[in-house]
Amino acid sequence: MPSKIPNVSPFEIKDCALIALATGKRAQNLRELREHLNTITSDSIYYHFWGTLLRPRFDDPEYHNDFSIWAAHDLHDKILAERLAIIDPTEYRSLDELRFEIIEVIEERLDEVDYPIWAKSGAQFEFISSQIVIFNTNQTIAEPKEFVRVLPKMSVGSIFYHFIDSRRRTFDATDDFQNWLANFGSKYDVLIQQIREIDPYFSPLTELRVELTKVFKNHFQEINK
Repeated sequence: MPSKIPNVSPFEIKDCALIALATGKRAQNLRELREHLNTITSDSIYYHFWGTLLRPRFDDPEYHNDFSIWAAHDLHDKILAERLAIIDPTEYRSLDELRFEIIEVIEERLDEVDYPIWAKSGAQFEFISSQIVIFNTNQTIAEPKEFVRVLPKMSVGSIFYHFIDSRRRTFDATDDFQNWLANFGSKYDVLIQQIREIDPYFSPLTELRVELTKVFKNHFQEINK
């Protein structure tokens, strides 16, 4: 008896943008940065880490979050910048856990220096919060193989929404692609595992789009041999 094909709702492609919101909190030195980190909203932590993927960047690519960029360019503390740059937010179960890690790195550095370095006037770290705005593209995917054609045309906003932002919307902190494919039972377990192996943080969204496209394309080429 043939196995029953699951009735899976179409994948609805969304687009998004991050709206920056001023918090009024600024830091002139490392101690002030630490103090504000203790009370700043989690949305601000999200903006200064994950939001860097969605915003145009012209800084050194080795620094992956706003804190490391500020430490390198305005405090001129390369040691601190490197320590902050290697923090991978995917390793923390919540934004508060990520917050505590940032504070710990800063406190460790404060213990090592005789006095905190000050940024020049006008170069303070400005804490920004954010709000995500979601757009309906009116485009849906009925079969996973359609992603081979559609993914290369998806906007970086769509990649961010479905591959990055979904991690704070889903119970198991995974992306929308894996969650949707799981509805088909075990049929796409191999594909899900290949998607899971893509690093969501240390590559720009354009590269993530290429990687996702390659994974889908290779998977369906392989099963059609």
